[in-house]
Amino acid sequence: MIIVQTPLRVSLFGGGTDFPAFYLAEGGCVLSAAIDKYIFVTIKKRFDRKLRVGWTRTEMVDSVDEIHHELIREALRKTGICHGVEITTMGDIPSAGSGLGSSSTVTVGALHAMYSYLGELIPAERLAREACEIELDILGKPIGIQDQYIATFGGLRFMEFTTTGQVLSHKLALEPARLRQFNDNTMLLFTGLTRRSDAILTEQKNNIDQRRPILRQMKQMAETACQQLLEGELDAIGHLLHESWLLKKQLASKISNNALDELYQVARRAGALGGKITGAGGGGFLFLYCPHDKQEAVRAALPELQELPFKIEPDGTKVIFNYQR
Repeated sequence: MIIVQTPLRVSLFGGGTDFPAFYLAEGGCVLSAAIDKYIFVTIKKRFDRKLRVGWTRTEMVDSVDEIHHELIREALRKTGICHGVEITTMGDIPSAGSGLGSSSTVTVGALHAMYSYLGELIPAERLAREACEIELDILGKPIGIQDQYIATFGGLRFMEFTTTGQVLSHKLALEPARLRQFNDNTMLLFTGLTRRSDAILTEQKNNIDQRRPILRQMKQMAETACQQLLEGELDAIGHLLHESWLLKKQLASKISNNALDELYQVARRAGALGGKITGAGGGGFLFLYCPHDKQEAVRAALPELQELPFKIEPDGTKVIFNYQR
């Protein structure tokens, strides 16, 4: 049996500039953080030739083509495994609609587990690239490519997407005390709403040409935020998050709504400097930059929201158990 642990993420700045339709024309960049909440993928050999896939449902089939879980199905095709294995996925958070990048995390983790089962050591860059191929090229998902790379590499990263399609991933070399302070000043609160992100992301993708000026501003903010972090201007991140959220809401009509806007405003009135709805928007988690001494006030103002304590995860996808005989 092999167990692979792959981190979820919070996208901080630049989301949307990682869509190929934008970055292949003028380059994009994001600031993103892996967190210590995970998707676990297990794979083990079966005694027969069947394929069993366990997720929110259980599938027992005779061929890869029969598998309904499209990410697992395409990962099996990509790695060439066609029979005689049992695969399960388990997560630390709601399995869909969280805004923490769970789909790409599953794809990266599944590929990693399957290649490990085959005894192949695959470079991290290839894992991320093949996950992008599955989600964007094969399945035609209306998404960007940051999630696959942050799940693979982990850490707090500034990632650049070039017009030639190259991805440059830079781990921010923050002093440990500064990284802890940044982490201590951030919060994740579950809105209680999960949603299918495809409709929001499809609209966002279709709007790219009309929203290029906004995306350019968001790209610049990602660069500025990276510099502010390196210089230790942590509260500036909160203010930039607020500005970036106001821009992001203009990318598609359902990124936010009146209920989410009210939650965000309540948090701001209680002391949060800025924040955003994670991922595509429309629900999932509310991410806040809030000085530590104001966080109790935020919790008191939003008692209906469940907090998810987290730390930034330094590592990307990794095998945490490998027993084969």
